[in-house]
Amino acid sequence: MSAPLFLVGPGALPDGTTTVHLDGAEGRHAADVQRLAPGETVLLADGAGRVARCTVTTAHRGALDLAVEELRDEPEPARRLVLVQALAKGERDLLAVESATELDVDEVVPWQADRSIVRWRGERGEKSRRRWQRTAVAATKQSRRARVPHVAEPVGRADLVGRVRGAALTIVLHEEADAALTGVSLPEQGEVLLVVGPEGGVSPDELDALTGAGAQPVRLGRTVLRTSTAGAAALASLHTLGGWR
Repeated sequence: MSAPLFLVGPGALPDGTTTVHLDGAEGRHAADVQRLAPGETVLLADGAGRVARCTVTTAHRGALDLAVEELRDEPEPARRLVLVQALAKGERDLLAVESATELDVDEVVPWQADRSIVRWRGERGEKSRRRWQRTAVAATKQSRRARVPHVAEPVGRADLVGRVRGAALTIVLHEEADAALTGVSLPEQGEVLLVVGPEGGVSPDELDALTGAGAQPVRLGRTVLRTSTAGAAALASLHTLGGWR
């Protein structure tokens, strides 16, 4: 089993770090829940690309003392994968965020689509966005990622169209598309947007607006996937096309 990963704050792993005292929520989970003991290996990540491989030297109540064995930096990818995920009822959108994080997405953009039953407004919307952020953090630790994917502010159609115009490539999953996802040519660098609609699908007006801004409609296969699984399936395909990093 691979070593567990815990997140520390930005700047907590500067060059030359040799020891770390892990406390707070992460320290309590490591020491009291996972009951890590001296001699065991732990990974620490600052969520921005720096990872430390450490050995537990002392276990306290609610904290660990760690000896840093190795520090490494994971560079920013030249090609950024961004999931534009439509808001969905239940926890389907949270499942989408979790799977996308495990599949190494770089950013998740909540999309208030025409056919989204859920509506993010005011404090409820901010609370929902924080749930997406917490889901991304938990999935980052589970998948041993060095970077926590950014969860952007929610967008409507106009803002999404503007982002499409600035992207290197935008792919819209649509069950009636003629082109297959496997036939897409990925750019070597820049932002690749993957747009996933809600349970009711992308509306005709949305599809017209997105394709008018340069997006490419594509299909995954013969079956129609849930909004919670479509993004994960497409991300796996994109990684295969572009080479898993």
